[in-house]
Amino acid sequence: MGEFEVHRVRFFGLVPAGVRCLACHPRGTRLALARTDGAVEVYNFAANYFQEKVIPGHETRSVESLCWATGDRLFGAGLGGDITEYDLSGLSAARGLDGGGGPIWSMVANSTGTQLAIGCEDGSVKIFQVVPGGIQFERNLDRRKGRVLCLSWHPSDTHIVAGSIDFFRVIDVTSGQTVQRVMVNHHVEKAKRECVVWAIALLSSGTVVSADSFGRVQFWDWEQGTLAESHTVSTSAVLSLAVSQKEDSMIVGTSTGATYHLQLLPVRLGGLEKRWVRTKPFQFHSHDVRAVAHSPTALISGGLDAQLVIRPLMEKVQKKTYDAALRKFTFPHRRLVSCARKARLLLFQFSQYLELWRLGSTEETGKDGEVLPLCRMPEHLVQLKSKGPEHIYCSCVSPCGTWLGYSTASRFQLYRVRCDGDGVSLRKV
Repeated sequence: MGEFEVHRVRFFGLVPAGVRCLACHPRGTRLALARTDGAVEVYNFAANYFQEKVIPGHETRSVESLCWATGDRLFGAGLGGDITEYDLSGLSAARGLDGGGGPIWSMVANSTGTQLAIGCEDGSVKIFQVVPGGIQFERNLDRRKGRVLCLSWHPSDTHIVAGSIDFFRVIDVTSGQTVQRVMVNHHVEKAKRECVVWAIALLSSGTVVSADSFGRVQFWDWEQGTLAESHTVSTSAVLSLAVSQKEDSMIVGTSTGATYHLQLLPVRLGGLEKRWVRTKPFQFHSHDVRAVAHSPTALISGGLDAQLVIRPLMEKVQKKTYDAALRKFTFPHRRLVSCARKARLLLFQFSQYLELWRLGSTEETGKDGEVLPLCRMPEHLVQLKSKGPEHIYCSCVSPCGTWLGYSTASRFQLYRVRCDGDGVSLRKV
């Protein structure tokens, strides 16, 4: 084996974007993921969860919620107040429509994917019809004071449950009126701080499952407005909740980075009576778990630590193959570093700028594994900022180090790099 030098590059200050929300395809074939920088990624379940598509982020576009609609169409909504449809073939935001209620905190599709419901800052819940070429406003449902942080459709599409601060309400979709309003802290004496309902689900049995900032997962009979079960799973807030298609299993994510698995199990072996039981805690994340999803065969969680974790349900796995392995997606799948070998240059890609560095050098020699002292330290040559709100999608520097290019979703830029004794100059081509 020939001799070579290994450069330890410790000056790439990349801060990865955390996972903000997840959306499982109804047929369980793909997973959509949105990050805090507005980027949207699509993972393919059928091929070992590989990253199939990436739509770059945008400074003015935040994504608080994602959902799949009929025809394999993907929609996102955020605090900008717009509902955006993504072009999955062109990898861009195809079209947008103002929700008309201020910042949008939540969005869900009905069971057929033909209608979208959004929860807005002004307390309104709005229904949009999915039509060819976009979406169309249909009507407003009953508006109450307080931002709508989470939504869930009944599987029969007859009711919608909306979670807010200190309460949730059940809305009849046909009449548009609130048929039940439940205070989540009515049974707690002297509740001194507000209780935020971060996530909610409406089961086919009529049970409402709420996850709140007190660390509780609660089960409610919405027709009577009474509490059936309460599980305190954490000392901190429960931020996310997802229920399986068969409604016998659910996963919740907390602000401590822990996720918990709850299952509907018989009280007695062979008996008909069943209760929800917390069965498995997992600690895969170091920061808030803002998004969870429940596929037919796995529990999926995404945290602000930028990790996507997929844990297969072992009782659903038939054989001990690669499908039964725990997956952690920690690093970006795209190439963010390019090298000009002849010029000894490194180009680092960030969301809105590029950094060009010259590698350090040494004149010393040593044995295998020794760390050699540098006679010239690594040098930061130039920082190139991208104009406009679009994030950089890809970049590269030529092997000779004289050409530098980058691309966003809509434009490509090419620069000529000149290095002389006075420094580095860039000339746009």
